[in-house]
Amino acid sequence: MDAIQKELLMQVAELHGVPQGAYNFRINGEGAGRNTTDHIDIVTKEDKQGIDIIIKPGTKNESVHIPVVLSQSGITEVVYNDFHIGEDCDVTIIAGCGIHNGGSEKSQHDGIHTFYIGKNAKVKYVEKHYGSGDGNGERVLNPQTVVYMEEDSYMEMDTVQIKGVDSTVRNTKAELKDRATLVIKEKIMTHGKQYAETNFEVDLNGEDCGTNLISRSVARDQSKQLFLSKINGNNKCMGHSECDAILMDEGSVSAIPEITANHVDASLIHEAAIGKIAGEQIIKLMTLGLTEAEAEAQIVNGFLK
Repeated sequence: MDAIQKELLMQVAELHGVPQGAYNFRINGEGAGRNTTDHIDIVTKEDKQGIDIIIKPGTKNESVHIPVVLSQSGITEVVYNDFHIGEDCDVTIIAGCGIHNGGSEKSQHDGIHTFYIGKNAKVKYVEKHYGSGDGNGERVLNPQTVVYMEEDSYMEMDTVQIKGVDSTVRNTKAELKDRATLVIKEKIMTHGKQYAETNFEVDLNGEDCGTNLISRSVARDQSKQLFLSKINGNNKCMGHSECDAILMDEGSVSAIPEITANHVDASLIHEAAIGKIAGEQIIKLMTLGLTEAEAEAQIVNGFLK
């Protein structure tokens, strides 16, 4: 890997070299390294671009890294990754895509990830998106995540996009069975004329299952954001959706939460708050010696932490 590719890898996966455990690197549309373990297998799909990640039942305290890097202008790809997670697992999956575009052509990566999570399994999924480069070609990322959760399973998704992506449409759908729990934490910052759209849809089908969707975002300059969340309570369940956004400059944010209760014991809540940074917060930090710009940066960093 060259210096640009190494920087992208560090940004999206916090890797400074080859990780321990299972991994699959994809660089400029091609495989660039793979490792499997006794408990985790990675298999190339034969019918389309992508891989199958197979995690054996009972696998504990292991991780999988599957970063994607695009450093050439003009690459457009769609990749399908399926995760088959056995019963009683406890694993961490680190994904993400970094695009460096120094040219004039659009570079785009659409990653479709499908999770099949077995009974009593626990999964932490981390996905970071990052863009760089001084070219005028667009950097486009459109992640799609589909989750099927069996009884007593737990999944925490931590998704981050805070720099350099010109356009993104982020779709997440999930179906939960009895006592399954899904937690999604999203952080987005847009600037310039960037556009970011988030679509969450969760079907709470199982008894005593639950979800918590949390989105925090900052829209700067003339960037635009759209947040849509839909929770369907189809059984005795708990659902919560929260969108908090900070507006700066001429940014625009729309939040459209929707909750539908189809069962008398479905307990659903949605919250949305959009506004600018409070002036008293800036003044307070400026009294401690910060400039106005430094105070704003401090508040934004704390909000997205």
